[in-house]
Amino acid sequence: MSQWPAIKARRLLAALKRIGWSEKRAQEGSHLTLCREGWPDFTFSFHDSEEVGPRMLARVAKKTGLEPSDL
Repeated sequence: MSQWPAIKARRLLAALKRIGWSEKRAQEGSHLTLCREGWPDFTFSFHDSEEVGPRMLARVAKKTGLEPSDL
């Protein structure tokens, strides 16, 4: 079983902001560019009510430094 749960995109975005990610520029449609010191920019492309599954969450975590405990 995966250590990652399925969560709503708005909860994922809130968790990313808590660990230091911030919006780099204005949102274009459903794409939001996030930045964090020491990390390459990350494009967040989920709608607020969209469900993000465990496999996608693991991919996001690899690129952002997110941990299961951050959720």
